[in-house]
Amino acid sequence: MTQELIAAIDLGSNSFRLQVGRIVNDQIYPLDGIKEAVRLAAGLSPDKFLDAAAQQRALTALMRFNERLRGFSPESVRAVATNTLRVAKNAPKFLVQAEAALGVPIEVIAGREEARLIYVGVAHTLPDPHLQQLVVDIGGGSTEFIIGRSFEPIVLESLYMGCVSYSLQYFPNGRIDKRSMKEAEMAASREIQAISHAYREVGWEVAVGSSGSAKALVEILEQNGLAEQGITRGGLERLRTILLRAGSLDRVSLAGLRGDRLPVLLGGFAIMSAVFDEFGLERMVFSEGALRLGVLYDLLGRYHHHDLRDATVSAFVVRYGADRRHAVKVADTAAHLFTSLVPESANEESVAYQDLRFLRWAATLHEIGISVAHSSYHKHSAYILANADMPGFSRMDQGRLARVVLAHRGKLERVSALDPESADWLLIACLRLAVIVHRARDGRGIPPLQLLRDGRNFIVAAQDSWLRQLPLTAAALEEEQRHWHSVGRSLVLRSEPGRILVA
Repeated sequence: MTQELIAAIDLGSNSFRLQVGRIVNDQIYPLDGIKEAVRLAAGLSPDKFLDAAAQQRALTALMRFNERLRGFSPESVRAVATNTLRVAKNAPKFLVQAEAALGVPIEVIAGREEARLIYVGVAHTLPDPHLQQLVVDIGGGSTEFIIGRSFEPIVLESLYMGCVSYSLQYFPNGRIDKRSMKEAEMAASREIQAISHAYREVGWEVAVGSSGSAKALVEILEQNGLAEQGITRGGLERLRTILLRAGSLDRVSLAGLRGDRLPVLLGGFAIMSAVFDEFGLERMVFSEGALRLGVLYDLLGRYHHHDLRDATVSAFVVRYGADRRHAVKVADTAAHLFTSLVPESANEESVAYQDLRFLRWAATLHEIGISVAHSSYHKHSAYILANADMPGFSRMDQGRLARVVLAHRGKLERVSALDPESADWLLIACLRLAVIVHRARDGRGIPPLQLLRDGRNFIVAAQDSWLRQLPLTAAALEEEQRHWHSVGRSLVLRSEPGRILVA
């Protein structure tokens, strides 16, 4: 990584943040940070479309981040997007512009993955992470709840309520009255009640708040003498009285209240009040660790080859009772076909190396759907991969895995909408061929087979003597040619006497 610097970008529903960290002895020390108050969730229409003004605010912020990131190598930067871009129907189109403005790929992460990364960030900042702690992170569009001990989360949840969305819904034009406050707090309580009983059963020793809303409340309560050392139930009650007495945001005068937090203060306050009520809290401490720090530590793990995605794949093999031995055989053969055709995939800094990793993951998980039913198991596998919580994987990662696994057998028309130039076509070809040659599950090793490419088309070169001994495999390879023809591509089987020709 460039001068041992790494960077995380958090595209939140309220603020966009860029954090640059310096790696020293496997620890990350903050070096630089930029915050842009984009208020993305404020541009989300009732029918879940992101308006042009919010998009422009976002693109302006990302172009500023782009300047700071110049000189960083691609593998040293990770950008994640949260709730607003999870739910916006026009997010895919906007993300094309956003990635061009930022200059690096953007991952839209699922709610529980966001919660996991938040916990990683918080755990690295707590004085005693070995205590069991409840972490609450009120964001602009969602609120994450985690119970964890040390650096491992125990339970994770993300609820669809945030300081931006609640401020707009319950406190339009900044008006404050008892009815609006009660409605906002009751709405948040109803959301929290879905998880509060299970969380109380797990239990915690300390409650921790993270991110902007918690930080703003701590500063307001402490600087106005409403509470000492964090957020307290009594402090929140005293703050509620002050807010209701003001009657309107433009008449609120509080020390420690920054201008960028004022528009979202009421929504954040209502949610925090409900958190205290539903979890029976009396006090909450604040942690500077948050999503962006968690992303940095997750990125550091990938850099040191401790990628959580590998652990997740292994856990899924066990969880769904997949045949690990067979999966490894298929993965080895698929990887052999890929690397013989794309030698640069041996370079860990190349895009092709990341494609190779996705191919291995897809091959390892291609049969997990058998745990549901053998019939159409590839569809079940794809559904699990697209919808399950997979720590370390973004939603786009999961979508890609699901697409490749769905296409590993049967009709290719299911993925005919895939971009003709997508690298996934090669991953699909390698996985389909590997599954065919290992169908017998007889423990055979990597076969004398080679995959060649001619533009968008493929050539499968195989030893003639090997094919004659395996009539079932030969017939399946013949059938495979028809499948590829159905999507406007060709896959030609070419048997060669003796050695396979080298491309």
